[in-house]
Amino acid sequence: MLYIIDDQTDPYWNLAAEEYLLKEKNEPVFRLWRNDNSIIVGHYQNTLAEIDTEYVKRHGIKVVRRLTGGGAVFHDLGNINFTFIEKKIPGEDSGAMFRRFTAPILEALGSLGIKAYLEGRNDLLIEGRKFSGNALCIHKDRILQHGTLLFSASMTNLSQALKSRPEKFIGKAVRSNLSRVTNISEHLKVPMDVTEFINYLGNHICGKYRDITPYEYTESDREAIGKLKDNKYVLDEWNFGKSPAYSFGKVAKLTGGIVEVYFSVEKGRIKDLKIFGDYFFTRPTEEFVRMIEGTPHTRQALDQTLGQIGSVFNNYFSNIAKEELLGMFFD
Repeated sequence: MLYIIDDQTDPYWNLAAEEYLLKEKNEPVFRLWRNDNSIIVGHYQNTLAEIDTEYVKRHGIKVVRRLTGGGAVFHDLGNINFTFIEKKIPGEDSGAMFRRFTAPILEALGSLGIKAYLEGRNDLLIEGRKFSGNALCIHKDRILQHGTLLFSASMTNLSQALKSRPEKFIGKAVRSNLSRVTNISEHLKVPMDVTEFINYLGNHICGKYRDITPYEYTESDREAIGKLKDNKYVLDEWNFGKSPAYSFGKVAKLTGGIVEVYFSVEKGRIKDLKIFGDYFFTRPTEEFVRMIEGTPHTRQALDQTLGQIGSVFNNYFSNIAKEELLGMFFD
């Protein structure tokens, strides 16, 4: 088994590394890693239904889609992620997989005097409060199961970054329920910082597995992971475009009048855009709509499209700033 403590905290790189280790390595893997502030969404989730876009933008939080299922989670440097990659056992169902790969984590916490336990299929709890969610995927005969370990994570960011208004989304959007949560550090008998805990956990797991070997990425590994990051994990098409079809609507009083915006999103792109209001204009709104439809439903993409429209924007919406209208496309 390869044992990796990752020094990267870039969530794009770390999620690319997960896929690379699953699909390109043959050996079993145990990996510990952390991400800078980010939201990691489940493979089939509607990204925009899961995040508070204004909060995410204001705080520079990255949004990345992962290979595994489950709900959206907030990561920061107070959260530790663990990964097991091993061969699938014939006949083993997902519940058995979760039990198999969370057992060493529970044992490690138990040795520190923390009574943690698995509840349901994939959550780890302490005193009824969740500190770990787990998810998995299968590639050929290999299983990747990874989980979060809230150690000293920001509870404010964890709750606010995932906040959204589900009534704005109609269709297949399914929001995650944010459970009552706790940090492991609150339950330690002897204080430890996050680095000390990572080293303790790694040493404990290494003691449970035979033939486990510390592994450093080769130059070839890093190059391949970097390419996967650049060609997939940083792209809006991956992080937002896999969202299921949904509809969005918003009404607000802007400086130039009341504006109503309604549209559908399919494969991450805006379609069927309708704009109503009592604003003044010198060019038809239908012309503006044609320029917007087909744009990815992300703030960056829409901002770029509005920038391309240039100074004639005010001909479509008198006395309304571009930033005001841009805000109408997001919760």
